[in-house]
Amino acid sequence: MSDTLETEIADARLEISADSISMSISELTSLYKEGTLQIRPEFQRLFRWSTEQKSRLVESIFLGIPLPSLFVSQSESGIWELVDGLQRVSTLLELQGVLQGDDGVERPPLKLAGTKFLPHLEGHCWSAAEGLEPLTDAQKLDIRLARLDLKVIKRSSDPKAKFDLFQRLNSFGTVLTAQEIRSAMIAGTESEALAWLTRLAQRESFQTCISLSERLVDEQYDLELVLRFLMLHNKTIVGRAGLADFPSRLDEWSISFASDYEALHPVLETVFTQTFDSLAENDGEDVLRKWDSAKGAFRGAFLNTSYEVVALGLGYHIANGTPHRTDYAEAARSLWELPILASRFSTGLATADRFVKTIALGRRLMADPVEELAPEDLA
Repeated sequence: MSDTLETEIADARLEISADSISMSISELTSLYKEGTLQIRPEFQRLFRWSTEQKSRLVESIFLGIPLPSLFVSQSESGIWELVDGLQRVSTLLELQGVLQGDDGVERPPLKLAGTKFLPHLEGHCWSAAEGLEPLTDAQKLDIRLARLDLKVIKRSSDPKAKFDLFQRLNSFGTVLTAQEIRSAMIAGTESEALAWLTRLAQRESFQTCISLSERLVDEQYDLELVLRFLMLHNKTIVGRAGLADFPSRLDEWSISFASDYEALHPVLETVFTQTFDSLAENDGEDVLRKWDSAKGAFRGAFLNTSYEVVALGLGYHIANGTPHRTDYAEAARSLWELPILASRFSTGLATADRFVKTIALGRRLMADPVEELAPEDLA
């Protein structure tokens, strides 16, 4: 048994090959400016530290407090891609006025706030600016010469193992949402796949249909809904198989999709755009909300149940070229008149159990003519 464990340990270690490097902030900044160190534009949405948090990082450097290691992944071309440490590296670059936004334009230098041990840090910035006090040359040199520990994951490492590491690193701190971690994993496998998914999420017809709050968009829930649609709309559903522990299943599917992005995305894009363009043209702002029969109107916010029945059901028929309904509002109204919506979904089901019901129901309800509903659809 112990020999088997030793073999597993040895095999797993081969999947990830890494070097440890000590580097000054000045050297790291130079690598960023020359393009050797890259922060993907898609990751800019993840950079959301407050001014106070950024200032505490600067305070730590001045006080000589060691910072946690940074992880970078070496691409086939030799470029270093930041895997873990986005907040810290972005703060250091913003402090010096060299951080580029997702539009390629440099962001203004960071205006520091006072901290517990350095209250007079308040109002300082890297260089002279109106109403602000610049750091002294000696203080800037202290920052430039401060050293960071980098773990460089070599290009020979297995991509899936590499981003499993990223997921573990961020899961411990609960800094990022599950989708933000998933986005990083996708980008590390195929950067164009994440850029494409982001374009789908930002498509006007899709945004019209889902109408999410600003908080959910900030947390990339719109991107997760895109992935859910792509994974589930044409998936063979046999009980809970392949749906249990759904976040992990979605992680696995996303990495598999990114690995085969070039071959898969054209067909998926066609189904996605046809589905949401059609919904948006026909009561799209309403059909993914709940029908209130007493008020005679769709009310409230976006609902996953409606999404899984109406949007995924329509997507299934578009993908397979089978006849489907176009009276989407009527389909959505009839959905909320089913007894099962009052008796089961109102009290909540595990995600996998809900998918088993909603996806199958959607494929029957969105067919033209409507297929006979099964007993489980009614109670």
